[in-house]
Amino acid sequence: MAFKQITSTQNAYIKELVLLKDKSKNRKQSGLFLIEGEREVSLALKGNYTLETIVFYPALFSEENLNELNVTDVNCIEVSKEVYQKLAYRSTTEGIIAIAKAKESSINNLKFKTSNPLLLIAEAPEKPGNIGAILRTADAANVDAVIIANPKTDLYNPNIIRSSVGCIFTNQIATGTTEEIITFLNNNNIAIYSAILQEAVNYHEQDYTKASAIVVGTEADGLSESWRKASKQNIKIPMQGEIDSMNVSVAAGILVFEAKRQRNFK
Repeated sequence: MAFKQITSTQNAYIKELVLLKDKSKNRKQSGLFLIEGEREVSLALKGNYTLETIVFYPALFSEENLNELNVTDVNCIEVSKEVYQKLAYRSTTEGIIAIAKAKESSINNLKFKTSNPLLLIAEAPEKPGNIGAILRTADAANVDAVIIANPKTDLYNPNIIRSSVGCIFTNQIATGTTEEIITFLNNNNIAIYSAILQEAVNYHEQDYTKASAIVVGTEADGLSESWRKASKQNIKIPMQGEIDSMNVSVAAGILVFEAKRQRNFK
């Protein structure tokens, strides 16, 4: 099959894609973002993301590889090494980048398969690496949804996609303000367990087998006062060393896997 070819980094379309990679403003305005890597593209397809275009560098990603993805009605463009390197975010990659449409992230769009969902909520996480790690944890625990309160980084930042190893596409994700999310949880009778040291009990002493939301904050700022007031119970991880906090993604993993243990990992 003959594909359209682009060999110049000065091509107008390539310049648009570079802006999508580098600028959150452009991603938000266009509703588009870049997905780099075969595994990530495959997970996006599995997660029902709509791909608008695929660009590939044939020395790394062949037409046969493209056919194995089983994409239909997607515009495919063959690019030169120079063009691909201009678009690639990672230093080591697999020769394929997809341009995809962002999904709506309103909490009102969340759908739960059970009457006792388990949600993981992170308030104001700033570092893309931490957000990616939280999404990996959520995927590993198969939580019903991840909610980002007061987001400071757009979800389709290429570093989030990279650090989540594509788990941004395997999780049901929503965003909103802390107040909107608390209202949503209360309206849906989902108990709030906030990871806050004040007025807290050890995390393993609580029952998470009913509809539950585990809420974590950043190491620097913790959770806002709103979560303490809304919480059914504040919970803490007993620390046995010299420091009094741990990385947010590690804490999230400990807490959600306790909930999964209580639910017998269903």
